[in-house]
Amino acid sequence: MNPEAQSIVELCAYAGGGIAMGLGAIGAAIGEGYTASQANIAVSRNAEDSGTIFKNMLVGQAVAESSSIFALVIAILLLFLDIGTASLLKAAALLGAGLCMGLGAIGSGIGSGFPGGQTCFGISRQPEAAPTLTTNMLIGSAVCQTPAIFAMVVALMLMFMDFGQAALNPTWAALIGAGLSTGLAAIGSGYGGGKAAGASCAGVARNPKAVGNVTTTMLVGQAVSQTPSIFGLLISFILIFKTFPETAALAPSMALLAAGLCTGFGGIGPGIGNGLVAEGAVRWVSRNQRAGGDLMRIMLVGQAVSQSTAIYAMVVSLVLIFVL
Repeated sequence: MNPEAQSIVELCAYAGGGIAMGLGAIGAAIGEGYTASQANIAVSRNAEDSGTIFKNMLVGQAVAESSSIFALVIAILLLFLDIGTASLLKAAALLGAGLCMGLGAIGSGIGSGFPGGQTCFGISRQPEAAPTLTTNMLIGSAVCQTPAIFAMVVALMLMFMDFGQAALNPTWAALIGAGLSTGLAAIGSGYGGGKAAGASCAGVARNPKAVGNVTTTMLVGQAVSQTPSIFGLLISFILIFKTFPETAALAPSMALLAAGLCTGFGGIGPGIGNGLVAEGAVRWVSRNQRAGGDLMRIMLVGQAVSQSTAIYAMVVSLVLIFVL
């Protein structure tokens, strides 16, 4: 075993583990803090139901914590993983795994805090609707975790797949780009999905009888909000599974790294924007169910336009991978 390659692999594994947990702690803490802040406001509004509010606060925080637990799992694996045959490609893959999971946990952690907080506040307004609000919160929060799960899947692929037969240059850039593509794109989708879920819980608290229409609109809005992270996942898969011819030129490596960055950064804004559109539609369905069809139509059109920039980013990434 090459001692120098072994040292570089260990360096990237340790750095990746620190990045995964360090970045992964950001979103969950913010989401949990938001949930707790709304729980305090709710208790000050209705102290008689403080027990129910407190229980829902803990449940909401537990779900928001999930993304950081994913990051912890990846971090522990990176720190104690049996590396096997050390290579520079393995080093790039492990660093990419840490970046992917760390970045991918941020949006889901923050997003999951919105339904938790709105549920606590909603219980102070409608104590009898607490079971319905809890169910709605769990559904919305679970969808928010999807981008973090995408990031964990890509991180595990980078850690455990065998890249021994691939060319070092430019594959090293493809592997890091794969981690950045899914990790960055997950930020917007996780946050945007949380805005829709938070509005759903607020809407159910305002009008519990509208829970069916509100939940349906929320899920549709969240589904569209997830698409930028799916684009990021697609580019990651291409970068991981495509075979690239070996070259001494630097340009092909930079093109592959740029492809991951393009779709990754390009997915943040559309994910958040789609969530904001869904938030507006979901919030008002509970107030005017008769306008539910119009709200759904306007939401989808608005999200489609917001989504276009993520598609542009994906197209540029595909050009960088297959044309240049």
